[in-house]
Amino acid sequence: MKNLTSLTIRQAHEGLKKRTFSSVDLTQAFLERIKKITPQLNDYVYVATETALKEAKEADEYIRNNTNFNPLTGVPVAIKDIFCTADLPSTAGSKILKDFIPPYDATAVKKLKAQHCVILGKTNTDEFAMGASTETSCYGPTKNPWDASRVAGGSSGGSAAAIASDNTIYALGTDTGGSIRQPASFCGCSGLKVTYGRTSRYGVMAMASSFDTIGPLAKTVEDLALILNIIAGSDPLDSTTPPQTVPDYTANLNQGIKGLKIGVPREYFSEGVEEETRNKVRDSIKILKKLGAITVEVSLPLTRYGVALYYILVPAEVSANLARYDGLRFGPTVKNPDNLLDLYLKNRGVGFGQEAKRRIMLGTYCLSAGYYEAYYQKAQKVRALVIQDFNSVFEEVDLIITPVTPTPAFKISEKTDPLQLYLCDALTIPASAAGLPALALPCGLSSENLPIGLQLIAPQFQEDLLLKVGYTFQKNTDFHLRKPAL
Repeated sequence: MKNLTSLTIRQAHEGLKKRTFSSVDLTQAFLERIKKITPQLNDYVYVATETALKEAKEADEYIRNNTNFNPLTGVPVAIKDIFCTADLPSTAGSKILKDFIPPYDATAVKKLKAQHCVILGKTNTDEFAMGASTETSCYGPTKNPWDASRVAGGSSGGSAAAIASDNTIYALGTDTGGSIRQPASFCGCSGLKVTYGRTSRYGVMAMASSFDTIGPLAKTVEDLALILNIIAGSDPLDSTTPPQTVPDYTANLNQGIKGLKIGVPREYFSEGVEEETRNKVRDSIKILKKLGAITVEVSLPLTRYGVALYYILVPAEVSANLARYDGLRFGPTVKNPDNLLDLYLKNRGVGFGQEAKRRIMLGTYCLSAGYYEAYYQKAQKVRALVIQDFNSVFEEVDLIITPVTPTPAFKISEKTDPLQLYLCDALTIPASAAGLPALALPCGLSSENLPIGLQLIAPQFQEDLLLKVGYTFQKNTDFHLRKPAL
């Protein structure tokens, strides 16, 4: 029998249906592997051993009594530590939420629990999802399974590393400016950033409310479709989720891509993107052409403003969203403050890390009197132009293909200048600014044996198109099957 921890969702589901193994067998196999691998990678910040085994037993009981059960039933999942999980620690990688245990589940978690999933634990994240390397976490950085001296990406680095190392079958993450796609690319797994509003953000600690999205990371594109079938949809607790019909995302996976028009934007292959990365993505374009797709060179000239507008708008929203964390209602509180202001300053000074403080100050400055019009308002106008940029290109093509990142994973502590880290998201931010769905999947290895990813971007609410193309690509390549030596 195949190693249980290497299974995909589809394979695990088939095994559970045939009674080849039980959910308890699966869960125990993962808990044993986590015990061995997590000290090397720091991918989990909390392992829910007791509750996971309890949920596995309940799943087995459900499976015994129901012949027709969901593919996610009894299958282990890891949850990014920015999701609220009832009775499990939820700290967003921050000291200011130390020991915080929510009384309720995030909507996405609640939907998974309704299918009798098994939560293995909480995965590491940059503090409040602020970072591109999981180095800002109060728990320390997550290490890349392909090379422990390198980052796993961020902010969903723990989730991506757990999948790549077979420490889970799938995971939930968040993507604000690339936080699912970039770690998926760095770790060699598949990750989906959904259309803004396609999944509920309720119960997920907000960083930038007009950018944040909730999405899956998994071993295959087919698995992403199975997960999205469950977590997508409108939520009365999140007014940004429209009453849009949720299709069966697995229904059209086998349709093929003949005649599909794919745009290749010249700006995403220009200076700043390493030649090896460019070449791997261009090789992937050739594969898609052989499978029947038509490629068209297009231009997205406003791409170069993506990082600038993002690091005005996002810190502005950060400064508002993080104002609630004052150490009074939850988290550590300093003793013997001089007055109320001193209490706030000291609690936030001790509780927040350097990157969180940096973004709070940047955002507060951009929203302050005299600067709001000069910075925030202008950035919003540029964001509107970026959306127009994409809309005009989508009049010519069905979707867009680009690299995910300019380079493969970099060394831990290599990028000490914040601007260097911000530029890591230069190729993922524009789709986030426009609220578009985007898929990251592996397309090869570098000369240093590091994963390289390609990015597919589609018009709003066309996740099914992305998944179909990604599935077709993976049916005809083996890049997603390659594993790090651990």
